[in-house]
Amino acid sequence: MASTFVESKLGRLVVDLTTPVALVVLRNPPLNVIDIPMMEELAQALAEIERRSDISTVLLSGEGKGFSAGVDVAVHTPDKIEEMLTKLHVVVRALVSTKKVTVASVQGHCLGGGAELAMVCDVVYTAASAQWGFPEIKLGCYPPVACTALAALIGQKRVAEMILTGRTISGTDAAAIGLATHSVTDQELAAALDGLLGELLKLSPAALAMTKKAVYAWDSMHFDKGLARAEKIYLDELMKTADAQEGIRAFMEKREPKWMGR
Repeated sequence: MASTFVESKLGRLVVDLTTPVALVVLRNPPLNVIDIPMMEELAQALAEIERRSDISTVLLSGEGKGFSAGVDVAVHTPDKIEEMLTKLHVVVRALVSTKKVTVASVQGHCLGGGAELAMVCDVVYTAASAQWGFPEIKLGCYPPVACTALAALIGQKRVAEMILTGRTISGTDAAAIGLATHSVTDQELAAALDGLLGELLKLSPAALAMTKKAVYAWDSMHFDKGLARAEKIYLDELMKTADAQEGIRAFMEKREPKWMGR
């Protein structure tokens, strides 16, 4: 089949369907913040890729110098949060359930919802200088996907430290604890990815798909239930607290939050 190039209509992504590797590039300068239009485009792009039998691998990256600084804070308000979580988690579930091999290429900022998208990919190559983190606690919130699935990657104690402090770590440290697969210098990242893709493309797409299904059989049984519970706590309990609303409001007003503990 001839290669094709498609650029999404809303401009939040660049999607290159040149077979057998589909390239999906987050594009919302300067920080590739994930807003609702980007979530919708990602869902559409991943659904199209899943239908394509001539595509075996998906490479997810960010345009410019960063992967993504996370989800748009403006859609964390009580009137938008349910739509935001629903649409973001459609994308996450698509990445988790796809038969394609998913590879994330990370440089610069990889925070919050951006880090959640990267962490659920099968293989993650990160620049050593990249900044990884889940800073939601500083807004009075938490990252539901990371709360659900990150312990399987890095262990419960490290998850607690990262999520409860909102601390950022380097790409070198992300690889050392298992959040990323490999850390390389910024200059080596492209060559390292080319080498990985070259290895994958020598293998049977059918065998890769079935092997993925077997590798994730246990985790996939629990992921949906865990994420549904994290969503429910977020919407039914967290968003009813004064602190969650204060955290978002303070960020939007560019001031320090005044926590009330309720």
